[in-house]
Amino acid sequence: MADFDSLYHRLFSHPLMVEGLVREFVPEAMAAGIDFSRMEMVPAKFHARRGKRRDGDVIWRLPTHDGTDIYLYILLEFQSKIDRWMPVRMQVYVGLLWQQIIREHKLKSQHCLPPVLPIVLYNGDQPWNAPTDTTRLIALPKESSLWHWQPKVRYYLLDESAFPKDELARRESLAALLFRLEHCHEPGELLGLIDEVVAWFRRHPDYDTLQYLFTEVVQQAAVGLKDQGAVVSIPEDMLEVRTMLATRMQDWTRKIKADSLAEGETKGKAETLHRQLRRKFSTIPSSVESRIQAANGDQLDEWLDRILDAKSLTDIFGSDLPH
Repeated sequence: MADFDSLYHRLFSHPLMVEGLVREFVPEAMAAGIDFSRMEMVPAKFHARRGKRRDGDVIWRLPTHDGTDIYLYILLEFQSKIDRWMPVRMQVYVGLLWQQIIREHKLKSQHCLPPVLPIVLYNGDQPWNAPTDTTRLIALPKESSLWHWQPKVRYYLLDESAFPKDELARRESLAALLFRLEHCHEPGELLGLIDEVVAWFRRHPDYDTLQYLFTEVVQQAAVGLKDQGAVVSIPEDMLEVRTMLATRMQDWTRKIKADSLAEGETKGKAETLHRQLRRKFSTIPSSVESRIQAANGDQLDEWLDRILDAKSLTDIFGSDLPH
């Protein structure tokens, strides 16, 4: 999922995306009184004492109005697959972050660590069912005398597919549009979403970088429709993607209607053949029934033409007719 990781990393390296995500989907953080006007990005590359480097995804320092820093560890480890051990990974990342803060800010014994809010952003189709804290991972009953000393790390889960579509449609942020695009599986729905994305950027013309990134999101959503035969090749421009989808939708709809009409005609011919065979031969063997059900329109026409002169079923269906 390298492309997925890269795209989400670039999206949530933009302060507007992070602000929209927090404002609309993390009410607990909003209750802390975040000051978005002074938010800043923090490097997510950690170096252990022996030089081994660990990379997180995105970290933002979001000051509160009372001066306390809250780190949203958007370890949107940007998950596309369920990971049972995510609490353990979060424990490692948060520990490395605090070590880095202690080292870089030269914290003294009278200082305190800043609070951290780890967030996991998951875009998979299956509902997230992994633990969101370490308590379910530890092989120890809670009534044990050792339970009090077990580490407890939690993360804030944002499962994109868990939000109802009508609820997301009422939200105005690009983060909500991203969630909807990520879980769009119908060409007609995608057309409407592209129109909403285009309208958003027309209202906010100063976000060229985000518009370019959302073009990538739209392209990926269109690629996901290939299995339905709705897309052949994906243009580079968002409006071109929309035009291409609209054209393909028309072709797709015409094909469905034509297939439906042909299926109806075939069914009508089969019913006519059944009726005429019963009138002429009274009963129809199961072998004949099976052949009629499996036949196409042209074959049914040929059998219908033979009925008038036929003296037996063999005259219609051939000498290889099973008994």
